[in-house]
Amino acid sequence: MQQATTSPAGLDRRDLRRALGRFATGVTVITTRAGDGRRVGMTANSFSSVSLDPPLVLWSLSRQAPSAADFTGASHFAIHVLAAHQHHLSRRFATPQADKFGGLDCCEGVAGLPLIDGVIARFVCRNLRQYDGGDHLIFIGEVECYERFDGEPLVFHSGYYQLTHRHPECLA
Repeated sequence: MQQATTSPAGLDRRDLRRALGRFATGVTVITTRAGDGRRVGMTANSFSSVSLDPPLVLWSLSRQAPSAADFTGASHFAIHVLAAHQHHLSRRFATPQADKFGGLDCCEGVAGLPLIDGVIARFVCRNLRQYDGGDHLIFIGEVECYERFDGEPLVFHSGYYQLTHRHPECLA
C-alpha cells in the first residue's frame, strides 16, 4: 500500500488523480441546448444524487471546458446514464468535435434538450444553481422528470471502462 507523505500544498496531482480513480463511478453524458440553438454534450462521471425531497442531483464541469458557458447559461440539462455497451458514446462526448450528435438517435425534450436513446436512465433537470468547486463548477439540478430502463451500467475505474457483476455473496 502506497501512502502519501506530502503536505496538502505539495500533493502530486497525477498521483492524486490515480488515487481518486480508485473510486468506481458510473458514466454519464450531460446534454443541453445552447443559447444559439446548438446541441451541446459532454461526458462526466461526477454525477451524484443529493436529495429526494426536493429531487436534486449534482455533477461538475471543468471551468476550462469549451461548453462551460453553454451549461451555465442553460435553463435545463439532461443527464444520461450510459449502458455497458455505450462506451463509444462516452468517448464521442469526451472528445472535441464539431458535431458530437451527428448520426446519433436523439429526441427533443423540454427547452429543446437533446435526449439520447438507449441509455439505462435519463434525468431532465432544471439548472438550479452552480457553486465554486476550485477548478470546476458544481451544478445542482432539480429533477423535473426521469426515466429508467433495463440494462447494465458502464463503469469507470482506474482509468478504464469496466463491467459490473453481482457479488457472489449477494446472488440470492
